[in-house]
Amino acid sequence: MKKDYYGVLGVSEKATADEIKKQYRRMAKEHHPDANKSDPKSADRFKEIAEAYQVLSDPKKRKQYDDMRKFGAFDGFASRGGSSGAGSSRGGGGRSTASPGGSARFEEFDIGGLGGLGDLFSSMFGGGGRQRQTDPEPGQSVETTLEIPFRIAVTGGKVPIDLEVNEECGTCRGTGAAKGARVQTCPECGGRGAISFGQGSFAVNRPCPMCLGKGTVPSEKCATCAGAGDQRVRRKINITVAPGTENGAKIRLKGQGGRGLRGGPAGDVVLTFQVKDDADWHRDGLDLVVRADVNVAQATLGSKVAVETLDAKRVSIRIPGGTPSGKRFRVRGQGVEKDGKRGDLLVEVVVVVPEKLTAEQEKLMKQFAAAAKLEY
Repeated sequence: MKKDYYGVLGVSEKATADEIKKQYRRMAKEHHPDANKSDPKSADRFKEIAEAYQVLSDPKKRKQYDDMRKFGAFDGFASRGGSSGAGSSRGGGGRSTASPGGSARFEEFDIGGLGGLGDLFSSMFGGGGRQRQTDPEPGQSVETTLEIPFRIAVTGGKVPIDLEVNEECGTCRGTGAAKGARVQTCPECGGRGAISFGQGSFAVNRPCPMCLGKGTVPSEKCATCAGAGDQRVRRKINITVAPGTENGAKIRLKGQGGRGLRGGPAGDVVLTFQVKDDADWHRDGLDLVVRADVNVAQATLGSKVAVETLDAKRVSIRIPGGTPSGKRFRVRGQGVEKDGKRGDLLVEVVVVVPEKLTAEQEKLMKQFAAAAKLEY
């Protein structure tokens, strides 16, 4: 290695890790081959920048490199004024051998591969990096809607739910390969797990349809999962509904989603509650509204009516004479309880007019209308 990696990236020897990363991202974008198709040297320049970052971004490799720079080793790692002596020794991550002039010459320096740059390339250039298939992968997260009865939404309780999630195939353990089959590089994507659409820096990567993003294909597919590596399974779990749950509220069940691959964490389940309508009740914030039907005589003369609370108790209220339909009466402390607060019960009077009258009722109603000088 003959390069001064600090010089390649244009940073000082005392640059922080964040400064090195920021400079690398800027230079990698500027010199990426897709952005410099007319420059045949851009690929070499990009590789040089990536190589420098690979060393300087790794604390252990950077220390080894800095130790070697102390010898002034920038020309084949030949030292200018290094320690004299005979024989060979190991140190600083490289191999040194004695030169005729008594100075040390470093012949090898292990800088490793460029595999660690995958995530960075992916964020900058649309997912070009490929995850190694030995790495853990998180499980599938599931989003679904759960209908819950009105009373359970208000008072709280448990509701069972069936979920469909993807789990790693137990037969092939996620490889998609039949027992004894060979697993080889996908010929469609060349092992990347993705194929590109578009041109140049505007290319968009999508999972490879042949290998389903794995980067490999088996010579014979697993009969259980048809080569997918996972299966669709149904799972029943009980959901705890908190008191006062409103329509559209969401909860996240950590680790209740699909099983992770190769030891990865399980996914989550995100539930959106949909509260069913109730024939007798509806909510107004923390207040509960219940309907109380009365006849014309009760509304006109006044009456005592009884209604049921949400916990199956009955309360009585008196409505005054002349109460119009739609009038509400408040019963304190009988509403929705949530976060230490409790609303009220609102009794809404509905005057029910009979569709048909008996002969006696009609006679009395006409007498009432005449006394009140009503036209009909």
